[in-house]
Amino acid sequence: MPTPSSTRSRLAAVLFITQSFFSASTIAAFTLSPIIATTLSGSELYTGVPNTLTLVGRALFAYPLGYMMDKLGRRLALGAGYGLSVIGGLLSVVAIINNSFLLFLVGAFAFGMARASGEQSRYVAAEIYPLRERARMIGLIVFAGTIGAIGGPLLVAPSTEWAVRMGQPADAGPFWISIVFMVIGTLITLLFLRPDPREIGLAMAQEEAARDVNSVENSTSNRPMREIFANPTVLLAMIAMVISYFVMAFLMVITPLHMSHHDHSTSAISTVIMAHTLGMFGFSWLTGWLIDRWGRLNMILVGGGILLVSCIVAPLSLHVPILGLALFLLGLGWNFGFVAGSSLLSDALAARERGRAQGLSEAIVGITAGGASLSVGLVFQQGDYILVSIIGFGLTLIMMGAAVWLGQKGVAKKGIVPRNS
Repeated sequence: MPTPSSTRSRLAAVLFITQSFFSASTIAAFTLSPIIATTLSGSELYTGVPNTLTLVGRALFAYPLGYMMDKLGRRLALGAGYGLSVIGGLLSVVAIINNSFLLFLVGAFAFGMARASGEQSRYVAAEIYPLRERARMIGLIVFAGTIGAIGGPLLVAPSTEWAVRMGQPADAGPFWISIVFMVIGTLITLLFLRPDPREIGLAMAQEEAARDVNSVENSTSNRPMREIFANPTVLLAMIAMVISYFVMAFLMVITPLHMSHHDHSTSAISTVIMAHTLGMFGFSWLTGWLIDRWGRLNMILVGGGILLVSCIVAPLSLHVPILGLALFLLGLGWNFGFVAGSSLLSDALAARERGRAQGLSEAIVGITAGGASLSVGLVFQQGDYILVSIIGFGLTLIMMGAAVWLGQKGVAKKGIVPRNS
């Protein structure tokens, strides 16, 4: 029997709420992370280590989490992943109280593992809806990040004041907020994400297979990862996500330093990063609808075009409005590429292989993000902001060329790229 639309809407609301809690708790906790790392380690050399370990934790846990999703279901796997953020928060509080840099790093790693759940929840929302609506649902879950981007930083000041009143170090406050939020988010997931989205996805896949002989569900659902990722459509999805994420992180990470070198104030830097965050998350509800309406491939190309403009505009001027526009476009181009690529990947996978394949894809994207953060400093040192922008421009051209070539190849061989794409 078809799943009632009210059930799908309720499950989507649960995923949106938990993702909102998670994004707010993560950003609140790690707004002060560089400062805490410097204080606990006694050296600015280790300022970025917690963030790096968070990315490593996300990448390493992504595939195991996907395996759990296939074996145990989406509800238990997501709940376990979100629970890791509670552990990470507790470890971080203990580390701050006891001045332990090593324990703080362990907490950062646990937060990173939890991020795998936050990232993969968008696929869970997609699989309970038909093909024509999946990008919209992925965009909706990405849009939940807007709440974290706005609410997370706003919680830092009051939480530090609360911690001092409770007789604890001020820096522990945001982590206590994170713990409370993720206890709530974990309980909501475990109690209300019923029926399990995996079962709905399997039922919808069977209906799709009965209607369409070309459906991927009519092929074996026990394909090895090598075969899955050799599929032109999957490969196109990965290229879109990986390159758009790399280019976004590459320019975004170095922009504050670039502005600092030219004597911009902290307020100016914050304004530009806020514009970037707005571009990343603020229009996800719209980009998802556009991707469903006009097709995955078309919107990957649109996202690539926006990234190209961003790479051109960014080094042209040191004025805050121009940099803000460039970083806004950088976030928006990432959004189109990331949401369209995610939708394309979800479309191309059989229901029983989604958890593993999507987990592996998240691991690859996580490694990409870490690679961008680690390498951009060297590039900036060698050729300043202009070289960073040139590399971003070149990679985006490669993505767009691959999108045209692999998109045509995927349509010809598999027939599973959505309409209008």
